[in-house]
Amino acid sequence: MRNWSLAELAERSGVSKAMLSAIERGMTSPTAVLLVRIAAAFGMTLSTLIARAEMQGGGLLRKADQPVWQDPQTGYIRRHLSPISQMPLELIRVSLPAGAKVSLPAASYAFIKQQIWLIDGRLDFTEGDVVHKLEPGDCLALGAPSDCTFHAPGPKAADYLVALVRD
Repeated sequence: MRNWSLAELAERSGVSKAMLSAIERGMTSPTAVLLVRIAAAFGMTLSTLIARAEMQGGGLLRKADQPVWQDPQTGYIRRHLSPISQMPLELIRVSLPAGAKVSLPAASYAFIKQQIWLIDGRLDFTEGDVVHKLEPGDCLALGAPSDCTFHAPGPKAADYLVALVRD
């Protein structure tokens, strides 16, 4: 994307050269946390990184063509819903298995604003020191970037939509 060496990307992302090399060669499947750090190093969202890797342009993105990625560590499933466009909006559908937690650093939200709409299940979203306990139909607009944790307390998966707007 920027013709950086592995050493430069490792320095900018905080992901080791060995791990980046293993990901590049397809020898390991990166976790959500690693992909977010790599995307942040490029100044983009995880969704944009995945979209650029897997999608072609066009105004319509059919369900069968929407990139789906699963975090090997938590089972978190992320479906990129938005077609590639010049719009600053991205829509992502997530299914977080019951009991699973995903923690992301504030840096991953430094250049975006987002809202989370819970479709089904329960979601405890920790934003800094504040815990938001979401029920189906609840919609949360995130505040200033801070470390956060997504947790599906169960008894079933938390299914939610994330709407991202790039600054």
